[in-house]
Amino acid sequence: MATNEAAGGTAAAEVVSAATRPKRVRTGCLTCRERHLKCDEGLPECQNCRKSSRACKRGVRLNFIDTQVKNPPITPPTQEWDIAFQDESREIASEYRGGLGRYAALSQEAEDVPETKDEALYQFSSGVMNTPTLAPQQLPSLQQSLPAENIEAYPAVPQRRPDNSRDQHVHSADNTDSTFTSQSLPPPPMSNYDSTKQTLTPPSEDRGPLDSPEELLFMQVFVEEVGLWMDSLDPYKHFSRLLPFGSLREPMLLNAFLACGARHLSLVNPAYHEDKALHYYDDATTRLLEALQNPNRDTVICATTAVILNVYEIMSERPLQRMNHIAGARALIKECRWTAKSSGVGAACFWINVGMELLSCIRFNWQVAWDPDLWGVDMDFSREIDYGREEGWTYRLMYIVAKIANFRSSAPRQAENTQHAEQVRLQNRFNDWNRLKDWIDSWNNASPRTLRPMGYLYPHQTSSKSAFPEVWLIKRTTIVARLFYHTGMCLLAQTHPVLSTSTPEMHDLQQSHAHDLCGIVAHNKDRGVASTAIRSLAIAAECLVSRREQEEVLEIFDRIQKETGWRTGFLHKELKEKWGWNNEEQYRQQQHQNMSAPMLPLHNFQYQTSNLPPAPPPPSLKTGPRQGIINPILRSADFSAPMHPYQSHYVAPLHLPPQPHYSHY
Repeated sequence: MATNEAAGGTAAAEVVSAATRPKRVRTGCLTCRERHLKCDEGLPECQNCRKSSRACKRGVRLNFIDTQVKNPPITPPTQEWDIAFQDESREIASEYRGGLGRYAALSQEAEDVPETKDEALYQFSSGVMNTPTLAPQQLPSLQQSLPAENIEAYPAVPQRRPDNSRDQHVHSADNTDSTFTSQSLPPPPMSNYDSTKQTLTPPSEDRGPLDSPEELLFMQVFVEEVGLWMDSLDPYKHFSRLLPFGSLREPMLLNAFLACGARHLSLVNPAYHEDKALHYYDDATTRLLEALQNPNRDTVICATTAVILNVYEIMSERPLQRMNHIAGARALIKECRWTAKSSGVGAACFWINVGMELLSCIRFNWQVAWDPDLWGVDMDFSREIDYGREEGWTYRLMYIVAKIANFRSSAPRQAENTQHAEQVRLQNRFNDWNRLKDWIDSWNNASPRTLRPMGYLYPHQTSSKSAFPEVWLIKRTTIVARLFYHTGMCLLAQTHPVLSTSTPEMHDLQQSHAHDLCGIVAHNKDRGVASTAIRSLAIAAECLVSRREQEEVLEIFDRIQKETGWRTGFLHKELKEKWGWNNEEQYRQQQHQNMSAPMLPLHNFQYQTSNLPPAPPPPSLKTGPRQGIINPILRSADFSAPMHPYQSHYVAPLHLPPQPHYSHY
């Protein structure tokens, strides 16, 4: 009896113990599992993570148990059916970060791979093009550098090509105003591209920090010099602060960055050649062409890489000879559906691409290929923009300047057949001119105070001996905005359909904004606005009539070229021809008149330009702007066009980035 009672008591105790024993949690967070704690499964954060201020990670954890297996186990066949095992563990593990690295390498027989040469794959003509071509330059066939089997089919996950190891090759810059001076860097060794060593960069895995002195130097140059002006309109500084980190897991993007950095060094110091930059450029181009044939590619990475390679081509001394990616970058931007309404890296790529085209159209008197009305810019000036975010107002101004550039380029080549038709045409253009003038005036009046000068001194108030006023602007975006503003006003003064530039109204308008623009550039020390300053200064310089002002502008161009590497020699020739300097007799007469001109008291001095005689233009030059056409380089920059870029390489992607957020980094 006692024995039965004891047995019954033991059984009851076991039941109670089982009921009170904590049950194993099946849906707890991964953080508690790593800490070997029981998770209360609270949402969105469990109690343990909330108390310890840890990230409450959720998800499914996969345990790769047998990672050393080389041949999967085989079960002997039965009489009813045959059983065969197919090992897909590596394929599944490769879809997870770090999963494939847990497996031992399989021994496979080496396949016959065609030999490839390390020489540059893209050869360009050495001749100088007289005028821009009307179609993008054809790229060589990708079959020259890739095995045929690599082009036939692509996996669901894009594969990376092996990342060629770089030889140590250090450059320096002979520029005291730049971060990279000749005193801080050793001399460059001889270039060598015959290294056969390769390092495999795993897909979607960070390769770690740059450990090559050469790559580190080129990336530093890009971030501190090239990315400086590429981010002049980007509040988040994608090209100099965010995208370089993303390039550590994208060899194609990394090589594009390194190409621009190496190219900048070759520009600021003639002791360094472009061969190293071309090496990175060709490697990035090859990877891009390979990716464009993959329908499962990352379209954002491809478009961003093309934009950076486009910048490299613009930095070339003869950019019109190298137009592989100028139209391609625009087509890829449209494929990603990036507009002014985009955010993140999409907005950064859109505005740098549109800005470079706008400067080119001002340079060659072209119409903007991408209709500004399709950009998606919010032109409601009554709608407030966050304080301190001047970029939005700068985007609005770029839209207005693009409309002014189109108006300037669309000037009729000849008069209409009848007087009535000519009057109607003049009236329409006069109305368009007034609308553009009111638009840019409204922008200037409605823009925030931070987009206006912080200080303004007339030439006689400064000790700089400059012929231009000292205009002090604080923020880089503000400098770019004011440069575009004064450029637009100068263009309007030159394109009035009724009044010529010799009339007092247009002359005063043109001179006032030309002097302010020159004053901004003359006293500006920010290298990040050089690309915009060059083209804007050239427009303003055409309006100058004083020899002293003209000579100072040429000195400013020389300074910009020395500090940034941007080539400005062609502007010397164009401006001298515009000013009539080719006629030495005119120059000597002008010098004699300047010497005999009476000196005015200092207190009556405002602009020294008003006391000097103008330099008349040569008779052979036309006073009006050149007749323009739609940007021929970007006219067919759309994959829907018959002669679209990357003609023999492009395959439509299966996936496009989501709308409207495009921030990858």
